[in-house]
Amino acid sequence: MFFGNIQPLDPILIDWPITIYWYGAIIGTGALLGLWLATREGERRGLNKDIFIDLVLFAIPIAIICARLYYVIFQWDHYSQNPGDIIKIWEGGLAIHGGLIGAVVTGAVFAKVRDVSFWKLADIAAPSIILGQAVGRWGNFMNQEAHGGPVTREFLEGLYLPEFIVNQMYIDGTYYHPTFLYESLWNLAGVVILLLLRKVNLRRGELFLSYVIWYSVGRFFVEGLRTDSLMLTETLRIAQVISIALVLLAIALIVIRRVLGYANQRYLDHEASPTKSAK
Repeated sequence: MFFGNIQPLDPILIDWPITIYWYGAIIGTGALLGLWLATREGERRGLNKDIFIDLVLFAIPIAIICARLYYVIFQWDHYSQNPGDIIKIWEGGLAIHGGLIGAVVTGAVFAKVRDVSFWKLADIAAPSIILGQAVGRWGNFMNQEAHGGPVTREFLEGLYLPEFIVNQMYIDGTYYHPTFLYESLWNLAGVVILLLLRKVNLRRGELFLSYVIWYSVGRFFVEGLRTDSLMLTETLRIAQVISIALVLLAIALIVIRRVLGYANQRYLDHEASPTKSAK
C-alpha cells in the first residue's frame, strides 16, 4: 500500500486573532494539571492554598527561559548564525534538564523567602512535575520532533498504536520510533508510582529524589533511541550523561541526608518548627 500522501497534523491550534501553537498549548495544559494536583495536595499537607500558585508564577517562566538557554547553548553553531531563531520556542527546542535546573533553583529561593521547607515543597510537587512532562511530550508529537530512528510501518502497527500516531511518525518519507510516546508513558507510570509512594510515608525529600531517579532512568534509555540528541562529543549524549549524574546524586542525597539527620521528618508529618530535621 502507498502511504506517500500522508499529511502531518497542523502544528497551529488557533491562527486568529493570534497564532497559538499546539506545542505551547500542550505544555501549558501539562503545567495547569500539575498545578491543580500540587495545590490539592499542598492543602492536605497544611500549606496555604496559594503557595504553589505563587511558586509557579516565578518557576514556570524561569524554567522555560532556562530550558531554552540550555538548548541554545548546545546548538550554538546554529543559533550564532541565526540569532532570530532563539526566541522561536513554538518551533520546539526546550531542554527538560535546563528547565528542571531553573525550576529547582527557583523553588529553593522561593522556599527560603517564604520560610518553608524546600524538600516539603519538592515532595508535594514531584508527581506534578512528572505529570507535566508526560503531557508536554505530546507537544513534541505535534511538531514531529524528539523521535527515534527509522522503523517500518509494520513495526508501528505491531505496537497497536492509533492511526493518527502512526501517520504523524511518517516524516519525509520515513517512519520513526515514537520516542515521545515511550517517554510519556514512562512518565505516566511515574505519576502512579509517586502517588502510591505518598502513602508509604517516605522521609522528607525522598519522594522528590525518587522522581529524579525514575525520570532519569527512563530518559537514559529513551534518549538512546533518539536521532536529535544534544551531543557532548560525537558519541556522548548530554541527556544520558546528565541522567546518570542525577541518579547518582539522588542516591547520594538520600544516604547523606539520612546519615546527617536531615531526613528525620516524613512526608505525612505535620509541619514542625524549623529545626535541623526540617531542612
